[in-house]
Amino acid sequence: MERRTFSIAQKGRTLHGYAARFGEPAAIGGFTEVIQPGAFTRSLAGPAAASIRAIYEHDDSALLGRVGAGTLRLKEDDVGLAFELDLPDTTLGRDVAELVKRGDLDGCSFGFVSVTEQWEGEQRSLQSVDLHEITITANPVYLTTTVSVRSRKPMHALANARRYLEILECIR
Repeated sequence: MERRTFSIAQKGRTLHGYAARFGEPAAIGGFTEVIQPGAFTRSLAGPAAASIRAIYEHDDSALLGRVGAGTLRLKEDDVGLAFELDLPDTTLGRDVAELVKRGDLDGCSFGFVSVTEQWEGEQRSLQSVDLHEITITANPVYLTTTVSVRSRKPMHALANARRYLEILECIR
């Protein structure tokens, strides 16, 4: 049996973007910092990955999702640290979704402990980090980070498109 339902509660509940981008310099106090490709590989592959959280404005009490719960998905690609975040149906989750839609929240940050880094003068190059959190923020240090709202997961949209094409094939 197939059922068709439309849930308005799920519309606009997934955020996606880049919490960090490789090779993009950020001015931090008296030095510049650059994240190197592969900097997050160790964190994402290790057992501690399940405890990586998504929070709002670096506030530990403003939890939005967690890798271990499946509500936060992180992936390192050739651009940087990509994420998808299923927002909770809470006041905070609804507020964050609305602020992202309006463009008031338009960037990300991350909390980490440096494992391997190199210094050249006043430039710090992060080669490997222990990632603890990503944060949705209005004041990103890395200005090329992004966050936007996706109303449905791309896999669902692709599956629906395939199903539609299959139905068209059957009709012909």
